[in-house]
Amino acid sequence: MDSKSIEELSLNHWPSLSTLLYDGWLLRFANGYTKRANSISPIYDCTYDLQLKIDECEKMYRGQQLPVIYKITPFVHPAHLDEVLAERGYLKHDMTSVQVLDLKHVRQPRLRSVKLSQEADLEWINDFCQMSQVGERHIPTMTTMLDNIKGCKTMISLYADSRAVACGFGVIEREYLGLFDIVTHPDYRNQGYAGQMILHLLQWGKQHGARYSYLAVVANNAPALRLYEKIGYSEIYKYWYRVKEHSPSDVSS
Repeated sequence: MDSKSIEELSLNHWPSLSTLLYDGWLLRFANGYTKRANSISPIYDCTYDLQLKIDECEKMYRGQQLPVIYKITPFVHPAHLDEVLAERGYLKHDMTSVQVLDLKHVRQPRLRSVKLSQEADLEWINDFCQMSQVGERHIPTMTTMLDNIKGCKTMISLYADSRAVACGFGVIEREYLGLFDIVTHPDYRNQGYAGQMILHLLQWGKQHGARYSYLAVVANNAPALRLYEKIGYSEIYKYWYRVKEHSPSDVSS
């Protein structure tokens, strides 16, 4: 599968609440919860005047009281969009590495205390929000987004000392398992729990027809990069965001 198809999968697997198709650009809105779901993905051919088009996008996002965010991948149209946005005062944020893995030789996990569920139940939501410090006002939006994911998915939690210490979820489409929101409790980091949970998630993916996996990790997250390299992931492309703030915002990546 080519890199652009991976980008399409990532858009499908982290859905916004609403999406507007505007001359080849995908404008995504989700009440400000995460940059991924509240940004413009300019990944298809476009024909309109570029400056006027950017003006119109700014009006739409500011009308929603959201910062204007572009996700810049190797597939942007037009190709010089990043330079144009920089000239207009958009700042560069969150360089991210997209990585893939062939599941053929993934090893078995050692730890067995995991829970998998097709839906994000209240226990998983509470554990995830505590570990990742999701603000209370974003929880309804997050829950709706998770419910809106199409395709085969599972939420996973790994337990130690009678408590959830790591959680995340995976989605399968086109034989690819996407990994999302991998998070570990602060008191249990750097002890191997996230790696064990990921191995369980990868085995689940193989059992449900996945042959490959992909994920995205912020490029300055050295511990996560080491973990994914140890498991066998390798980078296929990078992306970053261009952001023009409208007002103070807690939009996360």
